[in-house]
Amino acid sequence: MTDWKVSKSLTAWLLGLTIVVIGLGGLIRIYDAGESCPDWPLCFGTLGLDVSEEEQEAWWAENPDEVDSRGSGHRYSTFQIFTEWFHRFLAGAFLGPLVLVNWYLLRKEEDPGKEVRFASTLTVILIIWQGAIGWLTVEMDNLHWSVALHLSSALAFTISMFWLWLTITMVEGSIPSWMKIEHGISRRWRGRVTWLSIGAFVTIFSGTFVSTTPGANLGCGVNGMPDSWPLCGGNLMDSVEDLVLQSQIIHRWLVGLMLISMGAASYFIWKEGKEGSKHTLRNWIWVATGIFTTNASIGAIYVVTWDMEEGFFEFLSLVHLMLASLTFLTMSAAWIGCAISTEERE
Repeated sequence: MTDWKVSKSLTAWLLGLTIVVIGLGGLIRIYDAGESCPDWPLCFGTLGLDVSEEEQEAWWAENPDEVDSRGSGHRYSTFQIFTEWFHRFLAGAFLGPLVLVNWYLLRKEEDPGKEVRFASTLTVILIIWQGAIGWLTVEMDNLHWSVALHLSSALAFTISMFWLWLTITMVEGSIPSWMKIEHGISRRWRGRVTWLSIGAFVTIFSGTFVSTTPGANLGCGVNGMPDSWPLCGGNLMDSVEDLVLQSQIIHRWLVGLMLISMGAASYFIWKEGKEGSKHTLRNWIWVATGIFTTNASIGAIYVVTWDMEEGFFEFLSLVHLMLASLTFLTMSAAWIGCAISTEERE
């Protein structure tokens, strides 16, 4: 197998691994394990993951400046430490180094093309940036904006890996049929798809901000339907006096705006399809709209199923995160398809 084919396969595997790493990041959050390795890149000063309560106490005593938001008396379970450790292990020992290997393999090719060179270099820049943001997140004790930035950077890296895979495929002389968008419709819809992608990105950022801000998930109350959802504290509209603590209502407004926008886009792309346009872009928009609508329902279920003893059903929060990410990636892939179609015609 040539270096070119190896790189294409490696890019596909790295794309899948990135999705796994993002999922692990969500798992860390729902198990409240984001600070279970308080230092970086080590974990309680070691390379291991089995850190006893006595060893944690000794490390806190030696490093009082590293005490996190739970205080020096808090102890993390082996499972919590394992989730954070494994997340770092996959990202640092496999994902990062293999991105560099992939870049090297592509650079060895005589003329990979400027798009392949740029895309591969971008993946290297973004993976280094992601590592830096990971360090910052640990240093900031998983402060809401740092976690939201960490996830946002991960999604940017993911879409850059998809773009790299696609550019390699194009250099081989073909574009997958599921990415071929008619030039006329791509020219008309490129701007709209851009805004839908940005909207999906902003809703993820705001949702992550809510989920990592203490008390924000309770911002609309926990009285079930309809007071907690679709209303917020029993009100359809309410003034926002604290952007942090009331971030949930802002997130809901953004979700509502996106539901209207994506519903309208689905209708108008369907209308154009009836007039003879090809269905590729329609399928992308419909899939993204279906995922987003389903995810909005899961967000509602998450709020109304709060229990006095158990609290929120956090597994739904993980599903909510992954579907939100998938919505953004789907819309971004549609945007890339529009961009490719436009550039090829030009």
